[in-house]
Amino acid sequence: MHLKTLTVRGFKSFASATTLKLEPGITCVVGPNGSGKSNVVDAIAWVLGEHSAKALRGGKMEDVIFAGTAGRAPLGRAEVTLTIDNTDGALPIDYTEVSITRRMFRSGESEYEINGSSCRLLDIQELLSDSGIGREMHVIVGQGQLDAVLHAKPEDRRAFVEEAAGVLKHRKRKEKALRKLDAMQTNLNRLTDLTAELRRQLKPLGRQAEVARRAAVIQANLRDARLRLLADDLATLRSTLDKEIADETALRERRAIVEEEHTEVQHRLADLEAALAEDAPLLAAAQDTWYKLAALQERFRSTEQLARERLRHLSATPDDERPGRDPDELAAEAEKVRDHEEELRAALTDDQVRLAEAVEGRQHLERQLAEAERALVTAAKAIADRREGLAKLTGQVNSARARTGSAAEEIARLAAAHADALGRAEKAQAEVDAVAELSSEADRDNADLDARHAEAVAAHEAASATVRALSEAERAAEKDAATWKAREEALAMGLRRKDGAGALLAQAGQVPGLLGGLAGMLTVAPGHEAALAAALGMLADAVAVTGVDEAAEAMRLLKIQDAGRASLLVGGPAGPGMLGSADSLRPALPEGARWAPDLVGCPDEIRPAVHRALRDVVLVKDLEAATRLVADNPELRAVTPDGDVVGAYAAAGGSAKAPSFIEVQAAVEEARANRLTAEETSAELREQLAEARAEVAARKEAVNVAAAVKREAEGQRNAAARRLAELGAAARSAKAETERLAEARARAEASRDRDLAGLAELEERLRLAEATPIDEEPSTAERDEVAAYLPAARQNEMEVRLAVRTAEERVAAIAGRADSLLRQANAER
Repeated sequence: MHLKTLTVRGFKSFASATTLKLEPGITCVVGPNGSGKSNVVDAIAWVLGEHSAKALRGGKMEDVIFAGTAGRAPLGRAEVTLTIDNTDGALPIDYTEVSITRRMFRSGESEYEINGSSCRLLDIQELLSDSGIGREMHVIVGQGQLDAVLHAKPEDRRAFVEEAAGVLKHRKRKEKALRKLDAMQTNLNRLTDLTAELRRQLKPLGRQAEVARRAAVIQANLRDARLRLLADDLATLRSTLDKEIADETALRERRAIVEEEHTEVQHRLADLEAALAEDAPLLAAAQDTWYKLAALQERFRSTEQLARERLRHLSATPDDERPGRDPDELAAEAEKVRDHEEELRAALTDDQVRLAEAVEGRQHLERQLAEAERALVTAAKAIADRREGLAKLTGQVNSARARTGSAAEEIARLAAAHADALGRAEKAQAEVDAVAELSSEADRDNADLDARHAEAVAAHEAASATVRALSEAERAAEKDAATWKAREEALAMGLRRKDGAGALLAQAGQVPGLLGGLAGMLTVAPGHEAALAAALGMLADAVAVTGVDEAAEAMRLLKIQDAGRASLLVGGPAGPGMLGSADSLRPALPEGARWAPDLVGCPDEIRPAVHRALRDVVLVKDLEAATRLVADNPELRAVTPDGDVVGAYAAAGGSAKAPSFIEVQAAVEEARANRLTAEETSAELREQLAEARAEVAARKEAVNVAAAVKREAEGQRNAAARRLAELGAAARSAKAETERLAEARARAEASRDRDLAGLAELEERLRLAEATPIDEEPSTAERDEVAAYLPAARQNEMEVRLAVRTAEERVAAIAGRADSLLRQANAER
């Protein structure tokens, strides 16, 4: 295996394509400093995959592309191809020659090829790894690297020995396997951490599941309450549905009409698409022709560019192939080129003059042809107009004669019809006068019937208005009753206990001495529910028992059943003089303040406990009064109507306070009272509505009787009115017909006189027109002669244009060639 050829193009100092042929053995490249010897070694290292710009003696990788000189523009890419003789099969590939190509563009992209097929840098490294050469193999020793090898450390020398022994490939594979194992270990550690974290989250998730189950129960209760509240909206929604159904029916009818129109449009569209499909092959053929012409144009342009590039390369003399041309020969060639250019420019000027003359001749012929065609069309139109006028005049004469005869016949017919219409009009007017007298008497008889019917209708409408008002009042009362009932049920549902108090109340028979919920046993003055609930605090939701033993038994039962906690109010008889002594020790209150026990009513067995819980509570109107009261009497607690509690050592208040059981109980009682009131009102209105409906039925019967009598009288009157209207219409029609026939007769006579006068004039014009001869058809000889000359003129113009274009291209091709040769001669000198 040995290097066979090295082809360099656009790499560093190699602007043009340069091929170095290497024979087996030792090949030496000699030359002065700066001639590019090191660039050959850099090209071999670069094509084998070197990525370090410093190793290639550059600042950045783009420096390997030819940067240009004073006489040559920079290139856009660098390309190196290395051909290796693989006759001995040292490279693991089924080819006797292996060509490795690397191509780099100035934008930074790189391409690699093996025997002309695109590949990756990794493919090249794996191909060369078993042969002992490559990017990282120490087979290319550059300037200064030999000294580094001689002064290397033992471990560096070991690396050189291992690379020479061919273990580099295995070391790379080992490093790659180790990196994969490290990545796998990292993923395993992460998976272990995720597993541990998921185990820690199981218990909180279990607690969340329990909370979710409780929330589901609460949501079920809430859903039931919402369904009760939404039941009232069902009637409204049904009425809305009926309206929507009616609207939908109308829309469906409209949709059917629109669909029919849409079907017609679709048929029309199908016809148009069929016509388009018929024209599609012609369009495709035209597009195909255009694409072929465009491809040919592009090929011609590419051929032209390639020819210019080859001419430029052939005209330039590489420094590394031959020494250069004689300056005198270059100057003589420049003079010849300049003379040739002048001859071409003179020929171009002559061709341009001939082109202008050809264009002027073609335009002159086109103008003559247009004028001849216009004159021919004008003459043909004049002859056609004369012939058309003669035919039209003949038709007008015949038409006037026919109208004159028809007018005489029409005048006779109108005279007879006018006499007949006068007789019928007089007879019809006499009959109208007779029927009008009878109709006046019938109108006087029907006036009394109309008055009685109007009175019956007014009474029926009054009764109907009363029924409507009572019906609306009844519906409103029923709606109020349903609303208050739903509110009562919703609030009562909120009173259902879900804690220990609820468990005790649910097992009232098993708890001795249980009196019931405190909220249901208290009677609070209206408007003070929130204040007293705040004053009682936890006791507002408490359960009342008769004594301490009963309270202990209730708590023992809650612990056994694990039913939660509950607040208990212990009742019992008052101590001797307890209430009276407490009232006597009360301090004087400011104006507007009241003692809380005075506003609460309760059974006697719990009165001492309630009195003791509220004995230091005073109800005030606002927070300022509460602050002053507590400042004067620290042993008291002041409560505002909003439920704010102010004390000398503790206070509670704010906004968004949930309603207590006392407030809810008061709301339930209020809703129950309003429901009962609404139901009573609805019952009373129902009775009144039944009486009003009976009265409406009686009034309606009276209206029907009066209406029947009125209809019978109106039938007779209408018959007379119809007879009178028919006779009046007949009389008016006869009179109008008489007038119309008289006017038509007058118009017919006037029209006949005009037609007779016009007929005489038209006959005279026809006689004169027939006496005038008609011109012959115009000649087309001049037009045909000019049209015959025009194609030749256009062909001549096209040939001259091609000659001018050819001359321009030849002048453009040779322009500047003489100056370039003179500059080259000066450079050679």
